[in-house]
Amino acid sequence: MKILVTGGAGFIGSHVVDAFVAAGHDVLVVDDLSTGKRENLNPKARFFELDILDPATADLIRDERPDVLDHHAAQMDVRRSVADPLSDARTNILGTVALLEAARQARVRRVLLVSSGGAAYGEQQTFPAPETHPTWPVSPYGVSKRAGELYGFFYQSAYGMPFLAFRYANVYGPRQDPHGEAGVVAIFSGRMLRGEPVTVYGEGTQTRDYVYVGDVARANLLALERDVRGPLNIGTGVETDVTTLARHVQAVAGGRSEVRHAPARPGEQQRSVVDISRAATELGWRPEVSLADGLRRTVEFFRTRAAGA
Repeated sequence: MKILVTGGAGFIGSHVVDAFVAAGHDVLVVDDLSTGKRENLNPKARFFELDILDPATADLIRDERPDVLDHHAAQMDVRRSVADPLSDARTNILGTVALLEAARQARVRRVLLVSSGGAAYGEQQTFPAPETHPTWPVSPYGVSKRAGELYGFFYQSAYGMPFLAFRYANVYGPRQDPHGEAGVVAIFSGRMLRGEPVTVYGEGTQTRDYVYVGDVARANLLALERDVRGPLNIGTGVETDVTTLARHVQAVAGGRSEVRHAPARPGEQQRSVVDISRAATELGWRPEVSLADGLRRTVEFFRTRAAGA
C-alpha cells in the first residue's frame, strides 16, 4: 500500500512512518522540517521537504496518487495558538483543507486525520470523554483541530472519501520535543536528568491522559485494516496529574530536581481524559505500554541522547 504521511519527520509522525515501513508499505513523507528533524526520518521512506500549503504538495499527491493520506503535520502548541490564532488556523485549517482537496483530486482511498482528544472537547462534562461528548474547545488549537474533523466529514459525505480522525490524548515517548503542553514529559526528562528545576503551571492538579507513542503508531497501522470512520479517541482512559507525573519522571531519572510553581497558562484545561471503548471495539486497539514503562523508555532515550551529545 502506498501511504503519504505529512509531518513524518516529527515526533509522532516518525514513529507512524516506522510502523508503516516495518509492515512493508511504500511510504512518502512530507515535512517542512520547521519542527521535524532529519534524524527522525526513516531511510526507507521517500522524503519531500515541503510545507503542506505549498502547491507542490498538492501536485505531489496528485502525481503519486497514494492509497492513504495520513495527516500528522500541524501547529501543535496550545500557547502559540492563543498568542497567534491566525497562524494556527492557517496551518491547521487551511493546510488540512488543501490536503483534503488534493486527496479528492487524486482519488485517495482513505484519509487519516490527527485531531485532539483533549483540546477538541474543551472543559469536559464527563470523565472519561467519549467521542459523543460535546466539543467546545477553549483554545484556538482545539478549534482548528475540530474544524479539520468537520472538513473531513464534508469530504466524506460529498465525495465518498472515507476519513478517520484520531483524537489523540497526550502522546509522549522517545523523540518528543518540548513544544506545547504535550511536551511536558520531554521537558521534565531533560531537566531532571541534568538536575535542573522544573516548572509546574498552576497548582499541579490539572490532569492529562498520557499515551505512549508506540501504542499510537500501532493504532495507525490497525486503521489500514479496519473501515472505522469519524472521530476515534486514542488514549488510556487514565488521568494523571502534573505533580504525580513529575514525581514519576524524577524517580526514573534518579535526580532531585526542585519542582517550582508558576501561574496557570491561558487556554489550558483543568482535566482531560478520553474514553477508548470505541477504539477497542471497532479498531481492535488497546494501549499496551503502561505509564511506568513508557516513562522509563522515554527517560532512557533522553539519557542516551545526552550521553551521545
